[in-house]
Amino acid sequence: MSAFISVSLGVMRCACVAMPLKFKLVFTKRRTVIIILTLIVVAVSLRVPVLTIFRVAWKTDPTTNVSTAYVAAVNRQAMSRINDVMNRGFVIWINYSIMVSCVGLLSYKLSQASRIRRSCTAVGDQTSYKTEADKISLKDFQVIKSVVLICTIFILSQLSFLLYSTARLINPELTSTSRMQNLFGVFSLVSRMCSYLNASLNIFVYYNFNSKYRRVLLSMLQFKRNK
Repeated sequence: MSAFISVSLGVMRCACVAMPLKFKLVFTKRRTVIIILTLIVVAVSLRVPVLTIFRVAWKTDPTTNVSTAYVAAVNRQAMSRINDVMNRGFVIWINYSIMVSCVGLLSYKLSQASRIRRSCTAVGDQTSYKTEADKISLKDFQVIKSVVLICTIFILSQLSFLLYSTARLINPELTSTSRMQNLFGVFSLVSRMCSYLNASLNIFVYYNFNSKYRRVLLSMLQFKRNK
């Protein structure tokens, strides 16, 4: 679910840069809410095979004739395989491809904006002060850089998960209950650490590029210290 929301935010940021004049007409508040709710439903639906593995069953003690409840696993291998193919294969590759496409488009826009700014500087008066248009273009330039950086961090942080998920598709024995459980544990740990790194680095990216975020964060820290 968090991956879906991250990808949707990446697409919206890309659209905000690629089509700034039409963005508010396409991504309205109502449509955004519908998109998020749809992604939540899709994410939960994709996890249904895993949710059906465990169920409550009853077993009877023949000596006492007393029934007790326990958690039973049904079709665990088959459902886990479906989960690997769908959530760890098909879905993750689609998410990754979308984010890479967004970074490619944003990088092109960044390069294009950089060329425009250089050309404007070359033909302008070097001794004159910056006009309002120059300030706006510089601001847009910083926005594109921050979005590219955030999307790139997401791509790099998800790379380990993508690789070991693809390895599981090739070799189904790469699980926590097989002879390759130690290797699986290492892959899982690296993937989890990359996810934490992604979340922590975003704070510094926003702090560096977003003046409003920086101002609010500093005011919150100041409030905490005074309190």
